[in-house]
Amino acid sequence: MTALIAGFAARAFTPSELLEACLDRISRLNPAINALTAFATERAVAEAAHASRRWQQGTPLGPLDGIPIGVKDLQDAEGLPTTHGSPRFRFGAAKSDLPMVARLRHAGAIVLAKTNVPEFGAGANTLNPVWGATGNPFDPRLTAGGSSGGSAAALAADLVPLCTGSDTGGSLRVPAALCGVVGFRPSADLIAHPTRPMGWSAISVLGPMARNMEDMLLMLRACAGGNIDDPLSCSTAAERVTKLPDMPLQSLRLGVSEDFGGLPLDPAIRETFRARVAVIAPHVAECRPIDLNLGEMDSAFDILRAESFLAAFDDAHREAPEAFGPHVTANLNLGRTMTLTDRGWAHAEQTRILRRFNARMAGLDAVLLPTAPVSPFPWTQSHVSEIDGQKMDIYYRWLALTYRGSLMGGPSIALPAGRGPQGLPFGLQLLGPVCGDARLLAAARAVEALLEQDSETARPRPDPARLVPPPVDLRAIVTHPPSTGHTIGHDNLGTAV
Repeated sequence: MTALIAGFAARAFTPSELLEACLDRISRLNPAINALTAFATERAVAEAAHASRRWQQGTPLGPLDGIPIGVKDLQDAEGLPTTHGSPRFRFGAAKSDLPMVARLRHAGAIVLAKTNVPEFGAGANTLNPVWGATGNPFDPRLTAGGSSGGSAAALAADLVPLCTGSDTGGSLRVPAALCGVVGFRPSADLIAHPTRPMGWSAISVLGPMARNMEDMLLMLRACAGGNIDDPLSCSTAAERVTKLPDMPLQSLRLGVSEDFGGLPLDPAIRETFRARVAVIAPHVAECRPIDLNLGEMDSAFDILRAESFLAAFDDAHREAPEAFGPHVTANLNLGRTMTLTDRGWAHAEQTRILRRFNARMAGLDAVLLPTAPVSPFPWTQSHVSEIDGQKMDIYYRWLALTYRGSLMGGPSIALPAGRGPQGLPFGLQLLGPVCGDARLLAAARAVEALLEQDSETARPRPDPARLVPPPVDLRAIVTHPPSTGHTIGHDNLGTAV
């Protein structure tokens, strides 16, 4: 994307020409993957024309002037519907932008379309009864992940240069890994999230998605900032990422955890992760195993997620339970069995987990992990039910590699790292300490530069020739996916597992 900005500045092409190219590619490829849903084409054309004139006059509006973007369909963008993938919210248009979206527009970005999500953001498989399913650009029969699956797929297929996302238990990182792009979960104070129903809980955050680190950093700097309705956000936090510290690859001290304290992984994923660590280790100052068995992480997350789910949906569900799918109902029923004692224990355990993590991070810049324990699976499959012989007790348990990292409240990022099993994208995850966004991003940029030097580890690109509409119309999938066990997710009609 930095090349696009340079092209505008050099008058090699205009924002209008870029938008036309995006629309042409969308018309050809989006039917195959169904990543983008509602469009604001007429407004985008007008805004691109204005941006073209500004660039011709040498007066761009901001660092993203003329760049088309996609906005996740859990987030308000003026004039476009925010459906949450639910028939309950199918009609109507947002009257204003979410602050993150408003900041991107202020920087000159053009909101072209909404990106697809699971219903109410519940789950890591993008499928809902309003817009249908999103297929993976590397094989449309497979999942793009979720809940920011439409954003990740749109980026991987080069439909738009930037997309927004959100993350409770991995919604930025998992789809980024499965589609071969970058997804950054920031510390909770960095990007204001004023629609979070539990304003003092840091479990859900908003974040940027892009195809590479430089594009992601440009977007992050444009949308970072505080908001009075988000008590965890801080207006000065954006200054942390204005300029990253100088961290050459050879200076990095990295911890390594294959399985975040004993989680099951597909053996081929474990082998791929070890191979990537073997590539990185000779080039850094330190690369050593770290024990991430930090406490009762799964139980704590279960309760923290359930309380946010109840805060978002309980009243509406009691008024009209028929308006919600079985996943939402199952999650609410589970949450209603929990007590204040459970809640108190979970928050205390989360604090203990954070402090143990901080102690083990001493002397390290970041921790390397896999992002997803399996390769992309068919989108017709609701979720992963078994990994390396171990059955998952709840539908989202397969996401533990990412949701355990959410508990510490610090930044984490998924970087594309070549291909794994079956030639599908593989993503590395890097974790950092609370408010350590700048150091983590600097470390990720250095690691990305190394990985990009070899075609085996560089960001993979899908073959556009394979993106032909599948026999099943992805947009025509209007039934709820089959459910096994409990289905839980989401933050507020805004962020999801």
